[in-house]
Amino acid sequence: MSDFVVSARKYRPQTFDTVVGQKSITSTLRNAIKNNHLAQAFLFCGSRGVGKTTSARILAKTINCFNITEAIEACDKCESCASFNSGASLNVYELDGASNNSVDDIRSLIDQVRIAPQLGTHKVYIIDEVHMLSTSAFNAFLKTLEEPPKHAIFILATTEKHKIIPTILSRCQIFDFSRIKVNDIADHLATIAVKEQISADTEALHLIAQKADGALRDALSIFDQIVTFAGNNLTYQSVIDNLNILDYDYYFRIVDSAQKEDIPNSLLLLNEIIEKGFDPHNFIVGLSDHYRNLLVCKDIRTAKLLEVGETVEQRYIDQSKLIDGNQLLRALAVLCKSDVEYKSAKNPRLLVEMALMQLCSIQKEFEKKKD
Repeated sequence: MSDFVVSARKYRPQTFDTVVGQKSITSTLRNAIKNNHLAQAFLFCGSRGVGKTTSARILAKTINCFNITEAIEACDKCESCASFNSGASLNVYELDGASNNSVDDIRSLIDQVRIAPQLGTHKVYIIDEVHMLSTSAFNAFLKTLEEPPKHAIFILATTEKHKIIPTILSRCQIFDFSRIKVNDIADHLATIAVKEQISADTEALHLIAQKADGALRDALSIFDQIVTFAGNNLTYQSVIDNLNILDYDYYFRIVDSAQKEDIPNSLLLLNEIIEKGFDPHNFIVGLSDHYRNLLVCKDIRTAKLLEVGETVEQRYIDQSKLIDGNQLLRALAVLCKSDVEYKSAKNPRLLVEMALMQLCSIQKEFEKKKD
C-alpha cells in the first residue's frame, strides 16, 4: 500500500500561527488563553474548509499544554502535546453531530463531562456539524452548556448557524470564520509546492485558489488532483485542461473582436468554445466577469480587487485602457440581460450569438451618440 497522505491532512495547521486567513480569530483565542478569559462554550461558524475544526483542535491542544510558549502556542513537546499528536489524549473528545444527534448521545456526553481530567487542566469537547443535533438533543444539552464543570470547555462547529436554536447561541461565544481570500490560498499552495519540490506557475495556483471558492481544503484537494494529472510541473495549461476551465485568453480575444466590430470572428470563437464542450451560459457568466474586471481596472485604486495573478492583471489593465468606461457599462447591461433570459430561451445559442453581435455594435452606437 502507498504511504501517500493527502495535502489537506499532511499540511493541516498545528499552531495558531499556521492557520490561513483567520488572523483576527486566532489572535482573540490567543489573548483569551493568555489572560485566562476562556469562555465555557465556543461556536465556530463558517463555510466548509475555512479552519473551524482545525482551530478547535489547536485551541484544545494549547489549553492543555504544560509549557505554553511566549507566542501563546503549544510547545509540541510536553506529555499532553505528545498524547494529543498521537491521538491518544483523554482530554479532547470529538463528536460528530451528524451521526450522534439523539438525546441518548448527549446524555452520554453529559455523563462524561462530570469526570475531571487526569492529565492537564481542561477537558475539551468538540462537536462538529452541531446543527445536525435534534431539537430534543439541543434542549437536553442546554443546562450543561450554560453551567458546565470548571474543567469542561465545549467547542461547537457548524456550517449552518441559522439551524441552531437561539437558546444554544446565547450560551456560546460566537466566532464567524470568513471565506479565505484567493491570494492567501495561492500563497499557501506556493509554500506547499516548494516543500513538495513541485514547480508551479503563479497563474496556475491562482486558478486553483479561485476554483476553491474560499475553502482551503478544496484548494488542497484540487492541488493534489492536478499534481496526479500533471506530475511535478504544474502549469496554467495543465490546470485548465484538468478542471475543464475556459482559458482567460478566449475572453480577451472576444473583447478584442468586439472593439474591432468583428462579428464573424466573435461567432467563430463562440463556436470553438462550444465545440470544446463548454456551456454557453457559463461562457456568458464568465464574459460578464471579464467585463466587470475591465471596468474595475479603469481606476488603479480598484485594480487590487482583481483576484488574479500579476500577468493576467496586467493584461486586464492594458485592455481596459483601450475601452471607454461607458462602453463597458453598456456591454455589462447586454450580458446581464442575456444571463437572465438564458433559461427561458427556446434557442439559447442564438441568444448568446445575439449578445455577441450587440457587443460588436456598441462602439458604433457610442460614436453615433458622441456625434
